[in-house]
Amino acid sequence: MHTAEEQIFKTLADPTRRAIFERLCRDGEQNVRVLTDHSGVSQPAVSKHLGVLKLAGLVRDRREGRQSHYSAQPQCLAPLIDWMSLYGAFAPPTANQGIRLSISEQRR
Repeated sequence: MHTAEEQIFKTLADPTRRAIFERLCRDGEQNVRVLTDHSGVSQPAVSKHLGVLKLAGLVRDRREGRQSHYSAQPQCLAPLIDWMSLYGAFAPPTANQGIRLSISEQRR
């Protein structure tokens, strides 16, 4: 059985999935067509990546007619952030502060 941290690491290890997640975090809710246009991979591949992200709890979908709209759930990174905080003693203080500021902004 995978821990939440392992699931997040595994899910975001793929560069295409990570790019889709980052795009949703940055640009907000988008439909599959828009995500496909910016991904450089086929629509079925984008849909498969979105399914993996959804299974990990990193995105959610909303149906509107025949279209699915996806939005990031950055608060679901909390287990990973908590895990990373255990290693804060090994990083320079300025690095830890930058991570904490970035994360707290996304949690709002």
